[in-house]
Amino acid sequence: MTGEARTRKDALRATILAARRGITAGDRARAEEAIAVHGLAAWRDLRTVAAYLSFGTEPPTVALLDRLTTHNVRILLPVIDGDRLDWAVYAGTDSIASGPLGIREPTGVRLGVGAVADADVVVVPALAVDALGNRLGRGRGYYDRALAEVSATVVAVVYDEELIDDVPSETHDRRVDAILRPAGLSRSS
Repeated sequence: MTGEARTRKDALRATILAARRGITAGDRARAEEAIAVHGLAAWRDLRTVAAYLSFGTEPPTVALLDRLTTHNVRILLPVIDGDRLDWAVYAGTDSIASGPLGIREPTGVRLGVGAVADADVVVVPALAVDALGNRLGRGRGYYDRALAEVSATVVAVVYDEELIDDVPSETHDRRVDAILRPAGLSRSS
């Protein structure tokens, strides 16, 4: 990574994380409901969705996951395994424990790093995304590595104001195919 790209990404991360800390509980709840409605409308008839459990100030995803499971959609969630993501089936919030980095993970049987290839859609966290599908993550590269060989549609989840004009990107960064935010689900260019 070039020094300039790292500096731009770090500055953008800091700006977005500061803005997220200012989101009220009411606004977060409205965002969770809207994200769940749009995601359910698009994916209720799919077989398998790989997703993640939001934490901290991320756009909330639990309502989306729970609603998809009521439509018999199999949900795979990541489990951090060293520098890679393993996957396990989501069986509700009662089967979740805190994992490395304080991220909540499913406690069920691990399916292996290749299990994500079974997904029809892969929903990933993001701090920001642009219309071209360039995604800014937290900088550890877990999803870039996990998605390197995935052919499914990849969707980033952000708050409305986190769809921005330009996200710095590098050759190893995996673009997303679509963006899910409270305002709706849209394809990237």
